[in-house]
Amino acid sequence: MTPIAWLLISLVVVPSSYLIWAFVSSDRKALLAVQNNLSQGFAQEGSVAARRAPLLLDFSKRLTPTGYEAKLDRWLSLAGRPTSMPLERVVIAKPLLALAGVIFGLILFSKSPTAQNIALGLFLTALLYFLPDLLIYNKGTKRQKEMEQELPNTLDQMLISVEAGLGFEAAMARAGGNGGGPLAQELVRTLQDIQVGRPRQEAYQAMADRSSVQDLRSFVRAVVQADKYGIGIARVLRAQAKQARVKRRQRAEEKAMKLPVKVLFPLLLCIFPVLFMVLLGPAAIKILEAFT
Repeated sequence: MTPIAWLLISLVVVPSSYLIWAFVSSDRKALLAVQNNLSQGFAQEGSVAARRAPLLLDFSKRLTPTGYEAKLDRWLSLAGRPTSMPLERVVIAKPLLALAGVIFGLILFSKSPTAQNIALGLFLTALLYFLPDLLIYNKGTKRQKEMEQELPNTLDQMLISVEAGLGFEAAMARAGGNGGGPLAQELVRTLQDIQVGRPRQEAYQAMADRSSVQDLRSFVRAVVQADKYGIGIARVLRAQAKQARVKRRQRAEEKAMKLPVKVLFPLLLCIFPVLFMVLLGPAAIKILEAFT
């Protein structure tokens, strides 16, 4: 098939996949619940949810491998549980996207039954099936990196607040209120867990479980131990903030040391051949003319 034909096919498949994903991920259930509550009262919310319990969700869970749903839930937790991608919608969307890939593969195979079309259909099916996973994993990775970068500054803010006379939770609330990143959101959520009656140690441990940043986990362990044994929180914050700053500087130095190695391959594959052609090309032409 010509490149123009592939381009036309992609122009059909990509918008269709996006429409399917938008249709599945739209928050229709919440809108219907709100409308029903406004019209009939909050007592009817459970019945509406029961009436709208889709059979597709049960079928999708049966197709999902054992333990894979827990893995998706972990990735969503690292990504901050975006409202547009709850676990149920992701589980439902994966088979639907794979079905779209299968249909497109069958269309290609019906028009031209070749091995290339079969391979393309299988590849497209697998890609569409794992596309929500890639989006969630990418979002979670970026979010954890942002938390890792924000941690030293947040600890410094909390240390200043504690030394100024505020309590630890008040310092957390101040850092969470002044910040706008994912770490501030996690601090606010931890304080909300404590306010609704959850024990402090469990709330702190839950914050550590929702993150894969090792510095944040170390900070939570130090805070839990300080709360258990009565250690001064200002001393703990000062040590943790200093350690976080040192690790951030070490990570920056590590990236700087890796930069020459990463530049080496583009230099060898892209720049050196062109440079050799420009410098040695005229000399090679002259040599060939002399010997011929």
